[in-house]
Amino acid sequence: MKLIHLSDLHLGKRVYDFNLLEDQAYILKEILKVIDTEEPDGVIIAGDIYDKSVPSTEAVELLDEFLVQLSRRDLQVFLISGNHDSPERLAFASRLIASAGIHVSPVYHGVIEPIVLTDAYGPVNIYLLPFVKPAHVRRFFPDRKIESYQDALCAAIEALSIDCSGRNVLVTHQFVIGAVRSDSEEISVGGTDNIDAAVFEQFDYVALGHIHGPQNIGSERIRYCGTPLKYSFSEAEHVKSVTVTEIREKGSLSVRTVPLHPVRDLREIEGTYEELTYRPNYEGTNTEDYLHITLTDEEDIPDAIGKLRLIYPNLMSLDYNNSRTRSAGVLSDPAEADRKSPLVLFEEFYKEQNGRSMSDEQKDFAREIMEHIWEEQL
Repeated sequence: MKLIHLSDLHLGKRVYDFNLLEDQAYILKEILKVIDTEEPDGVIIAGDIYDKSVPSTEAVELLDEFLVQLSRRDLQVFLISGNHDSPERLAFASRLIASAGIHVSPVYHGVIEPIVLTDAYGPVNIYLLPFVKPAHVRRFFPDRKIESYQDALCAAIEALSIDCSGRNVLVTHQFVIGAVRSDSEEISVGGTDNIDAAVFEQFDYVALGHIHGPQNIGSERIRYCGTPLKYSFSEAEHVKSVTVTEIREKGSLSVRTVPLHPVRDLREIEGTYEELTYRPNYEGTNTEDYLHITLTDEEDIPDAIGKLRLIYPNLMSLDYNNSRTRSAGVLSDPAEADRKSPLVLFEEFYKEQNGRSMSDEQKDFAREIMEHIWEEQL
């Protein structure tokens, strides 16, 4: 059984107010070329299909075209909602399009029936578990204590009644402990969304979404495929790819990647204004790439962004790395705060305002309020 594993398309995404829809349309066509070459039995899209719960018309049209193209191939498609998606909107007409081989997870209602594919080794059971919070799961298990994301996933998975003698695949969208995050992912309060990989012990392959960097968790059996495009400068060094998973007889699994090449890369470059505007230094590079430029000039360059955009039209952000910014403690990375949880940011703000750190009691109180807000937000 050969499966193509995708996730986190984030259709309609804007980065520094640059609309990436054209880039996304291009990379989806590249993914279709990979699918035509690999000829898989199924394509998995593990959540965050859209970037917003109410996507733009253009984003909806792009997904529609992609699914139509997939439906014309001899394969099955498995799609779940992520934390950026509205599960209700995404699941609209799902029972109708299932006949075309497009299987969309419904809004979680406590029961998940596997979709069964068959190959030379027998059946493969594919379970679609969309992004869930404790509040989503708790209502269906009133006699069970469900306070954390870990509790919620344990309850949802135990309710599947899995036959461990067969081959089982889980498609889900959560944060598993050990994964390396990127700036463009949502960070929860104090790690409340953490899931232990042990909850997935019964599955032969776990196709994860949510984390933007491609990576295995413990082994290739539990895998984030990552985004098809770079969505923050913390991802500048990522090699984006499609994950190809082959499941043979029980216990036999191979995972490999096929690199994806965008029409415009997302890069960081550094140097003086003179160096970056000297033609021999940028000739032969793609000046259409999305860029974060760090100038090392000691004096600010008047209208530096406007001038640099004459050469680099997709310059997204600009800062300085010089003796003044270093002595002022200004980080050259403008997204440094995005790597910290809300609780850590609040602790730093409290210390800055009050000249002392929060007490343990204050931290516990702040964490409790934040976790309540995080859990109840839809």
